[in-house]
Amino acid sequence: MTNSWGNVNRGDQSVHSIQFITDDFPSGKSLLPIGMRRSYGDVCTNSNGSVIDSTRLSRFIRFDQVNGVLVCESGVTFWEILNLIVPYGWFLPVTPGTSFITIGGAVANDVHGKNHHVAGSFGCFVRSFGLRRSDGQVLLCDNVHNADYFAATIGGLGLTGLITWVEFSLKRAPNPDVHVESIEYRSYRDFLALSEATEKTHEYHVSWVDCLANGSSAGRGVFLRANHLSETLDSARKPTRTTRVVPAVVGKGWSLVNSVSLRLFNKLYLHRNSGTREYNEVFEKYFYPLDAIRDWNRIYGRKGFYQFQCVVPFENKLIITDLLELISKSGQGSFLSVLKTMGEIESPGMMSFSRPGVTLALDFPNLGTKTTDLFRTMELIVAHANGALYPAKDALMSVEMFKQSYPRCDEFSHYVDPAFSSDFWRRVYH
Repeated sequence: MTNSWGNVNRGDQSVHSIQFITDDFPSGKSLLPIGMRRSYGDVCTNSNGSVIDSTRLSRFIRFDQVNGVLVCESGVTFWEILNLIVPYGWFLPVTPGTSFITIGGAVANDVHGKNHHVAGSFGCFVRSFGLRRSDGQVLLCDNVHNADYFAATIGGLGLTGLITWVEFSLKRAPNPDVHVESIEYRSYRDFLALSEATEKTHEYHVSWVDCLANGSSAGRGVFLRANHLSETLDSARKPTRTTRVVPAVVGKGWSLVNSVSLRLFNKLYLHRNSGTREYNEVFEKYFYPLDAIRDWNRIYGRKGFYQFQCVVPFENKLIITDLLELISKSGQGSFLSVLKTMGEIESPGMMSFSRPGVTLALDFPNLGTKTTDLFRTMELIVAHANGALYPAKDALMSVEMFKQSYPRCDEFSHYVDPAFSSDFWRRVYH
């Protein structure tokens, strides 16, 4: 049995690990490639089927240190990539909030990060990849060769076949660390104004939002914008991380995230980050704050948690306040509530979540019907605003919402390998 990161979806499936890209696939059951299983919902589970664990496909193939191009097998993690490239003055072109993901997972979920307004999604930097189909075909996919499979696989949730290797472009960063400006703001409209100004001056930005604030304070939070330091490092350094472990006893009982702890945390966080501050920060802490806490998902207890991430177009951006008011009244939510804007750069993936607009992401302890009912209401609000939900974070999206979010899903279905499936795909497309 393998769990999703949210510990809500527990797939009763057989696990087949492969070490070489030519290793046989398991037979007799539907297949699904998996990596580090950091997806929150059921895109990484395949109940009553088989999952192909790709994490042993962890070899680097070629690193062009002059032009910043890397080729590696699909099981290599972002953390391993950073350890290789940072000492040579290169950085990941796009990274989500964890480095514990594989390059294959990054392509399959077309991940995005704090620089979407200037870089787009990770798929924008993919040059080519290998795709192994269940019938034995091994396809070279790029903008010229098998361009249709190239577009279907970026954001294709692992359903088009096994990504065996990936070639992608890097970003030049002689100093990987960042200069951060932390700005406390009072409302959602303040957030919008800060975002608009920041997109002209800073490469990275993200906002922590107080999910319990309401009324005129709805959307208040702390805005964190950053640029890489201009000073070249005197000597190359390897990325470092001090990992704290969530005790094993945590996660065997009740969730540590509740209305009392949430209200206390939000109050303390706002107090600690009041006003405006500027400081230099190592990149590990700015980009991956939760990576320092191993198994942080345990704090939600044995019932696990759901995440809700939506994006709404800019013309309907004020609908975010309706979501925040609803969440505040419910008393649910999490310590880590993220609000940011996404830019106009279009992804090459036909099923990519990335699109222009405002995106809101929150974790919710699993309180049963109280939580699922809240999600249904939030989904209706997002649907009314012509928004979309993110499959990599989802466990509850309706069929109707999926088809609205991904209008090319019927076209995409033609590229799904007939032997590949997932709990998510069976849930939203039938």
